[in-house]
Amino acid sequence: MTETDTSTDTGTVGIKVWSDYVCPYCMLAEGPLHEATAGLDVEIEWMPFELRPHPTPTLRPEDAYLPAVWARSVYPMARRMGVDITLPTISPQPYTGLAFEGYQYAAEHGKAAEYTPRMLRAFFQENRDIGELDVLADIASELGLDAEEFTRALRDGTYAEAHQEALRTAQAHQISVAPTILVGGRHRIEGVPNAAQLRRAVLDAGATQNATDGAACSIDGC
Repeated sequence: MTETDTSTDTGTVGIKVWSDYVCPYCMLAEGPLHEATAGLDVEIEWMPFELRPHPTPTLRPEDAYLPAVWARSVYPMARRMGVDITLPTISPQPYTGLAFEGYQYAAEHGKAAEYTPRMLRAFFQENRDIGELDVLADIASELGLDAEEFTRALRDGTYAEAHQEALRTAQAHQISVAPTILVGGRHRIEGVPNAAQLRRAVLDAGATQNATDGAACSIDGC
């Protein structure tokens, strides 16, 4: 599978989801994502995207902007979807670069699929400061990762370049909002997806793959 492709050689439909751990809509996107792909042959990959990379100032929950957005959009959507989510009180909101370096460690150790949803729950349901290394190490330990090795890797910047490469991938795809979902390299959805719309995109991508990969003869014979 190439860096820009989102399908696999087995016919599985690849789905890339660009997210940031301080984006409430990324957490709200989980439900429709799982509903849309239930029973389908898919591979979901969470991709890093920093909304406010250092040194861009992060948002403060005591300022007017965040409470207004949550009251107008986040809380009503969460109620409709039955998702328990609360505006964290951590101020200013944490930078997520270090947490994303932790994601690279988790991915290398087979825990990529669990890491991002756990990080979102830690911030939006448990009010934990995911910009702090000791908090990240505790979460890594909960996922069955070696907390000491995880801590050492993040302190040493072992995965800093891998994270920067992931951000370059986001830039190459012109990602500007979170979440952004790319299905089979064909369908792009920005924002919290509609489950039915997303399922149609997955089915279409799968049908296209099957048509493309049909039986054929080469110049060497059949």
